[in-house]
Amino acid sequence: MANPWLRDRATLFYTGFGLAGIVVVGFGFGVTYAAPMVRGTFSAPWYIHLHGASAFAWVLSFIAQALLVRKQRTSIHRQIGQAALPLSLVVWTSGIATAVWAAKRDIVEIGTAATSALSGTATGLGLFVLLVAAAIAARRQADWHKRLVMLATIQLLWPAFFRLRHWFPAVPNPDIWFALVLAYSPILVAAGRDKLRYGAVHPVWLIVAPALVFEQVLEVMFFDRGIQRAFGQWLFTILVR
Repeated sequence: MANPWLRDRATLFYTGFGLAGIVVVGFGFGVTYAAPMVRGTFSAPWYIHLHGASAFAWVLSFIAQALLVRKQRTSIHRQIGQAALPLSLVVWTSGIATAVWAAKRDIVEIGTAATSALSGTATGLGLFVLLVAAAIAARRQADWHKRLVMLATIQLLWPAFFRLRHWFPAVPNPDIWFALVLAYSPILVAAGRDKLRYGAVHPVWLIVAPALVFEQVLEVMFFDRGIQRAFGQWLFTILVR
């Protein structure tokens, strides 16, 4: 019996999500990165730019891979897919370096909130790499593979969603509305699509995604408090030696 979850290969859903991600990145980092770069008011170490470039490359590759599958160019899709884990590791390592740099810059002004932000970044990027690894492990199960890659991309995009707060400064609690509700809303869209299209929600959206959201809820609830603060301080001490 054919796998009913495979019927979406010809759709533009995943491509559309990737394009929406590009828009979010453009607006989110346009304020804090692109515009200051153009004005010449932003200066940072090379690994900051590497992190931005590698993360952007991930989103672009997500779009390209979705289009290749839609066009049934499976062999090229697989060849490009071999770069997924190395690219995710570049995103991870450069992201940690970026977070350490930001913590060193901000710690005098905001104290332990700076090291707690480092903790959140390390956790978030670690989960991104784990999701990428899980997607690679499930590459022969296309329904799991594509949804895990999308979930990894959702995880990668949350900083861009959070930076949308600069466009809407009147919105209260941006850590909730932008970094949590809006950033993870594509999960609800994908789950709803599964339900409407297939009559059921895939386990990635029923099991894996809620666990990811729960972790982010804990991050918001306990930011710069208790274990989260202690972990951030320990991580900062280790990484700045």
